[in-house]
Amino acid sequence: MPRLAIEDNSRMSLRIRAEEKATLMRAVALKHTDLTDFVIRHALQAAKAVIEEADVVLLSKRDSLRVLEVLENPPAPSARLRAAAKALPRRS
Repeated sequence: MPRLAIEDNSRMSLRIRAEEKATLMRAVALKHTDLTDFVIRHALQAAKAVIEEADVVLLSKRDSLRVLEVLENPPAPSARLRAAAKALPRRS
C-alpha cells in the first residue's frame, strides 16, 4: 500500500495549464461556486471512488461459491505451513 504524504498545513499547491484552468473556471461559474470548493468536491469524489474500487473485491458466482467452500471446508495444512507456524514466536 502506498505511503500517505500528509503535511501539517492544510494548503496544497499544484501546477495547471492555462487551458485546464480556463475549463475549471468555466465550470466554477456554471456551478456558482469558487475554484477551491469545486476542485475539493470533485477531487474527493474521485478519491473516494478509487478507494472504494481498491477496497471492494467483486467475484463471479463461481468464485464466490469457491471461497465459501474453502472457508467451510479448509484444506489440511501443508508441511510448509506447519513449519512456518512452528517458527512463529510464542505469545505469552
